[in-house]
Amino acid sequence: MKIKSQRDFGSGLLFLVLGGVFATAAADLSLGTPAEPGAGFFPLILGMVLMALGALVLFKALTLEADGGHPLGPIAWRALALIVLGVVVFGVALPRLGLLVATALLGLIASLASAGWRWRAALVTVAVLTVGSWAVFVWGLKLDLPLWPV
Repeated sequence: MKIKSQRDFGSGLLFLVLGGVFATAAADLSLGTPAEPGAGFFPLILGMVLMALGALVLFKALTLEADGGHPLGPIAWRALALIVLGVVVFGVALPRLGLLVATALLGLIASLASAGWRWRAALVTVAVLTVGSWAVFVWGLKLDLPLWPV
């Protein structure tokens, strides 16, 4: 079988592997029930969804012809490093600086990864991400997260 889109093939394979890792790790945790989910319930569901998406993308890469085969381009090391840095900063900052500041830092650092970076777009992204995080995790899920620096 011939790979018709290298990019889709790589993405689909990555999704399949990551989904499998999450689903396998979640299987060791208590699953609970849909009414009272355990610690492993959502990671298992998300892992399975990621695997299904990976299988669809992989199927597309093997069956649908792409212009020029969608070759893999060079790795954007700067963008990759900034995204990883943003996640690490978020993880370190969350317990010390609170959800709002940590999310704002994550958004700003991740915005720098864009080639067409603009202050206004970065600030709008940070505002939406911060308010959305608060709405989902603190207001919606009622998680006990520090909002401000402790």
